[in-house]
Amino acid sequence: MAVSLQKGQKISLSKEAGGELAQVKLGLGWDVAQGPQDKKGGFLGKLFGGGSGGDSIDLDASCIMFDANKQAVDAIWFSQLKSKDGSIVHTGDNRTGDGDGDDEVINVDLSRVPANVVSLVFTVNSFTGQTFETVENAFCRIVNANNNSEVARYNLSAQGGHTAMVMAKVYRHNNEWKMHAIGETASGRTFHDLMPAITPHA
Repeated sequence: MAVSLQKGQKISLSKEAGGELAQVKLGLGWDVAQGPQDKKGGFLGKLFGGGSGGDSIDLDASCIMFDANKQAVDAIWFSQLKSKDGSIVHTGDNRTGDGDGDDEVINVDLSRVPANVVSLVFTVNSFTGQTFETVENAFCRIVNANNNSEVARYNLSAQGGHTAMVMAKVYRHNNEWKMHAIGETASGRTFHDLMPAITPHA
């Protein structure tokens, strides 16, 4: 059974997975909130959409790699889908949140993360600028890539006037990898805007 994380909770990934974890996937999913209906029967939430879809919300998952001095070593996001060392790969940008399950996935080979990297901080941003008031059912989850079993899930229930969230951190501690559910709200269209909010958690 996957652990349902609460804000601030920390877990051992290997303990929850029942053994050593090497290949993990961080999945991000969301749906467009169905707002109040307008007089023509359409949903007012669609007014906030961008592009031809009308009601699309483009949330973006990013991963920032930090060393022991809280200095960013590398970043994986929609403009750089693979870390320079090859240990972390983003599967690509989903601009609508359509469909069930994970909308964006970041694959992490923990065994290949360079020794100088002590933490991986995962964020989500609303690139299209809508606030989380227009987002429903947002979540992030850690999956054991070897058997596709879900290790931990963190539901991002913090709807509000923010456009981003520092979701979680995966970090080394006593030669094992742990996960910390952060859940701090912030504002910004890409992870660059969030760095002042991200760095204290690195």
